[in-house]
Amino acid sequence: MSERDVAIVLSGGGMNGVLLELGFLKRLRVSSLWPRVGRIYGTSAGALTGTMAALDLLDELEEFVLALQPGDIFRPQSLWRLPLNGLHEYALPATVGERMIDPLELGERLCEAPIEVVIFATDVSDEDDSDRARSYELVYSSHETPPEILAQAVLASAAISALVLPLTVGDRIATDGGWVRNFPLGAALDHPDVNLVVAFRYVPRYPHIGIDSLARVRRRLHRFRAVPPVRAFIAELDEAEARELRGEPVHLGDMLIRLMRVAIQRNTALEEQLADERDAAISELENLRRDVTRIVAQHARPGRRGRAARAVEERFAQTALPRLVPRITVRGSGGAESLEAGFRTQREWSEDSKLALIARGYAAADAELAAHDIDLIERAV
Repeated sequence: MSERDVAIVLSGGGMNGVLLELGFLKRLRVSSLWPRVGRIYGTSAGALTGTMAALDLLDELEEFVLALQPGDIFRPQSLWRLPLNGLHEYALPATVGERMIDPLELGERLCEAPIEVVIFATDVSDEDDSDRARSYELVYSSHETPPEILAQAVLASAAISALVLPLTVGDRIATDGGWVRNFPLGAALDHPDVNLVVAFRYVPRYPHIGIDSLARVRRRLHRFRAVPPVRAFIAELDEAEARELRGEPVHLGDMLIRLMRVAIQRNTALEEQLADERDAAISELENLRRDVTRIVAQHARPGRRGRAARAVEERFAQTALPRLVPRITVRGSGGAESLEAGFRTQREWSEDSKLALIARGYAAADAELAAHDIDLIERAV
């Protein structure tokens, strides 16, 4: 058995996910499981927090996020640049490089770290889609991927598609991994050296994208309503308000958010459903093995029962069947302290809200680990 037989799985979740997962990881770091962690699987927010955990930079990550504001991640574009350059400029890569660690150094250190980090992103490369085998999923392991590509993959996985354009990662065009594998539980369960999975799944509360920001634009334009193009634009704003009252998408950004919600929630639910079905199938196979062995032992001719039972056991042992891997899953959501990046209007994130989310992630992990009798240990200095 490998000494590093524990895998951590971290889902996407935006800024809320980063803070909650930071608290989760800080609690895990002072548990008896931490020395056994050999692999971290992360998507989007989980890609960022997972890389920092693998490099033992959780304290530095906390200092970084406590100073972070929406414009440091997604900076609204000037109106004249829309829609050619995305709704926002993706400022996070530069912010990470300036305030925390150079992305290339990040990749180099990850490749040398004893903990393997596996990053998931979505492939949006423009090519022939007639190949039915194409999964649109990109997987980057820190033990197999060149440092410069690995650093690009971490940042691409966290690029929310409704806000920013995708990034180049090696020879691929990649974006938010949440579209294809928001909660990479199955990948961890499939690894032969993993004997326990400890996961954090962010439970989103999606914000309502309403007409408020557009209504402010309409009020400003009202003084120019005599100008035909302005009058036509005001009419479009009126239509958008009517759509909101009918429960329909207000604008394209609202529609993108709704589509992301469908895709991310659906693939996350399927990930856990498949894991549950896998566990049930493995349990049934084990029951079948015992039953077949018992029946053979009962009905084989005297003198051959032991040999027949051993033959059945050997046949099962030679068959490549999945293993039952225990898992501990911690769930958390933003709640009252939820922090979201707006489309145009960006409200500041308070330090108190950030600290509250970190504490919530820590407490959720503490309760779940205690329920599984995982010891709390003091971290070695």
